[in-house]
Amino acid sequence: MYLEIVSPEAVLFSSEVDSVVVPGLNGEFQMLSNHAPVVSILVEGTVQIHTHTKQHLELSELSGKLVPHADDDKILTLAIKSGTLEMKDNKVIVLAD
Repeated sequence: MYLEIVSPEAVLFSSEVDSVVVPGLNGEFQMLSNHAPVVSILVEGTVQIHTHTKQHLELSELSGKLVPHADDDKILTLAIKSGTLEMKDNKVIVLAD
């Protein structure tokens, strides 16, 4: 599935992924490929991006926001304060603050 994470300042992430875990109103939930369409409000927490391969982040303004998971280099994490999510046709768009 394709994941795009957008903030008011920039596109933070845009790539094919295996799955994504997000902080919803009623707790964390995970989406895999071919998940049913969904729209959700996100709360403060961490977005976990499970990638196909090890991701190498270039040093940029994003390197302080999007970081490799401590235990698994195929997982990237991004702290958010709030946001919205739409999953449709195997594409996830996260609008994050």
